[in-house]
Amino acid sequence: MAPEAILFDLDGTLVDSRRDLAASVNLALRELALPERPAEEIFGFIGEGARRLLERSVAPRLEALEPALAAWSRHYSEHLLDTTRPYPGVAGLLDRLRPPLAVHTNKPGDFARRILDGLGLAPRFAQVVGGGDGPARKPDPEGARAILARLGVAPDRAVYVGDSHIDVATAHAAGLRFVGVAWGLGGEARLRDAGASEIVSTSEELRRALC
Repeated sequence: MAPEAILFDLDGTLVDSRRDLAASVNLALRELALPERPAEEIFGFIGEGARRLLERSVAPRLEALEPALAAWSRHYSEHLLDTTRPYPGVAGLLDRLRPPLAVHTNKPGDFARRILDGLGLAPRFAQVVGGGDGPARKPDPEGARAILARLGVAPDRAVYVGDSHIDVATAHAAGLRFVGVAWGLGGEARLRDAGASEIVSTSEELRRALC
């Protein structure tokens, strides 16, 4: 049965933003005279919102969290589209999907909307809800439920698409079918460990799963 609404995660699902996120983390660390981290290490910190990203990046110097978060936000605001691009086939996929589409991300909502607008993807989405926009960050299900309520779609008629264990937990808590994408930050093994049963490897496989 075709879904009546589709909710997408952003980072690692629709767009590859890893390098811009990591570069801005290291700019913030450098500004505060803290040791920089390898990009691959920072990639593993992504997914639970900006505060958690910086908390992990400054550890064990947690007293530096607030100034690091402020510095990161300033740098990322200037560099969020330097290298960030949609994953292969994503733009075409979005054009072919008929149900109302939404983005549900832990990235600050203003940054999420700027990225989607800058990449020409914003018109595809009826709603974009990011960190700070909703009642709580993922995996709390209230953000997803609020999106569906505004769309007038019951959870059992919707699908959640994501790349991480956080997305799996969000979908399950909200009562949504989940489809995982193997190309993102989490990877297929971690998705399966988190309880995902439907996982796709290409945008065409995702289209078939959603239609």
